Amino acid sequence: MLKKLVFLLALTSVMVLAACGGDGGSEEASGSGGSDSKSIVLGTGGTSGTYYPIGGALKPVFEESDSIDNVTVESTGASVANIQNIQDQLNQMAIIMSDVGYDAIEGNGQFEGNPVDVQAMAGMYQNVVQVVALKDSGIQSIEDLKGKKVGVGKVGSGVEQSAKKVLEAVGLTYDDLSKVTHTGYADSVQEMKNGNLDAAFFTSGVPNSNITDLQQQTDINFVEIKGETAKKLMDKYPFYKANKIEAGNEAKYNLENPVETVGIQNMIIVSPDLSEDVVYDLTKRYYEYLGTEGVSVGALKQLGRDEIAKDLVAPLHPGAKKFYEEQGILE
Repeated sequence: MLKKLVFLLALTSVMVLAACGGDGGSEEASGSGGSDSKSIVLGTGGTSGTYYPIGGALKPVFEESDSIDNVTVESTGASVANIQNIQDQLNQMAIIMSDVGYDAIEGNGQFEGNPVDVQAMAGMYQNVVQVVALKDSGIQSIEDLKGKKVGVGKVGSGVEQSAKKVLEAVGLTYDDLSKVTHTGYADSVQEMKNGNLDAAFFTSGVPNSNITDLQQQTDINFVEIKGETAKKLMDKYPFYKANKIEAGNEAKYNLENPVETVGIQNMIIVSPDLSEDVVYDLTKRYYEYLGTEGVSVGALKQLGRDEIAKDLVAPLHPGAKKFYEEQGILE
């Protein structure tokens, strides 16, 4: 009996050790299989705007990270939609305009009563508020938009948010316009060519290829945002900065006279749910990419890489903040 008992105990020990060895092997396999890497959805904007090609340029940069399996560049309704998508965990990264980010943080505008935890990874170029009118429309100032047919950008886009604020600065609302269309850049241009719109808002980098196309088809003029109108905007909304489109620059509409207006900085934002390590690595790769000659989108060349952490309306994600602190470029 004693021998039989010893044999059974020995056999049991062997089985336990084998099971432990099997579990250890499974843990090692899952650890080495990249299970911690993530797929990222990067929200941009319409395919005819600047956000979308920026997303395409950054996709391979971010995919070099060992933390990232792949990056899906998604065309969206732009800023408002991008923030909502991150809030709903549909996107993990997005490009937005600072004005919309500010509204989301403060719970204003379309985010009334529903403030959002918006966290920045990096600042980008300024979007310039460009109001373009047909030359024969008689529109010379923002006030002259009253009673006119105006394209204000897609519903929920940063363009529309900017259009509302500019109109507000001169005491106008949509009700004061004879027609309002929620058209994207390309459609606004087509409607102006067809005579169905008198003017349209374009809040983008300079030049906007859609405006350049319109210039070649018909006579237009830029409606300036300056003086008291600009002051009201900048006093009420800290994300607006004075901006001027220079004259005589063939790469920027080749204007006869400079155009005074305002600009709004763009930002890359990330989900608060992304880990510090992942965002640190993505920030590092973005910063290093900006320092190369491989930057293919002109808008990404308009802000020096040592300036990308400054004057942001949203707090930095801890991973981004850690990287910038190490670089010594935080204000």
